[in-house]
Amino acid sequence: MKDVITSSSLAFFIALSTLTSCQQEKEKTSEQIASPTKPKATEDSLMEGDILFQISTSGQGKAIQLATKSPYSHCGILFKENKDWMVFEGVQPVKKTLLSEWINRGDGHHFVSKRHKHAASLLTSNVKEKMKEEANKLMGKNYDLTFEWNDDRIYCSELVYKIYQRGAGVSVGTLQKLQDFNLNSPVVRAKLKERYGRNIPLNETVISPGSIFADSNLVEILNK
Repeated sequence: MKDVITSSSLAFFIALSTLTSCQQEKEKTSEQIASPTKPKATEDSLMEGDILFQISTSGQGKAIQLATKSPYSHCGILFKENKDWMVFEGVQPVKKTLLSEWINRGDGHHFVSKRHKHAASLLTSNVKEKMKEEANKLMGKNYDLTFEWNDDRIYCSELVYKIYQRGAGVSVGTLQKLQDFNLNSPVVRAKLKERYGRNIPLNETVISPGSIFADSNLVEILNK
């Protein structure tokens, strides 16, 4: 009888230990899942120079999606300052935004992170410092509502493109002309009229978030 009780107690102890272990593992896994306000797992996957894409909730977001045939209408580039991940982005004005704040601002808190496939060899410490220098030169500039290819004002994908081109010596995405986009949608045409009136600069050089997103040299790191 004593042996039966001992065996039963042992079995109960093993079952309890297994249940406790499973519960702890479940809690641990839950803690590792990134959220917009506590993106711990997200941060552990990121590197300086990563390009982040999201669906903008701004008034022009839909027009950009339709014109470029891409779901992503906003992008930024990631660097670390002290212990904080910051997204350098072309908004009004061009600025650095905490990663958690940037994620929260996007539609549904959804974002995609992409990285150059040669980042390990391309983005050396010196190159990243040069990229940061180029980025800081453009901080504080006004947002470019008319998407002109100069540094007087800057829009989001233009900022990312120029930081990579000037800081790392590589291009991300393909430069296009405004006339290359889908300008037939009523939403797009209304936005063009609002910005340009009758004088639409169809030959203006433009880089879009969608073009950078589609670059075959970029690999997806996160899709949250």
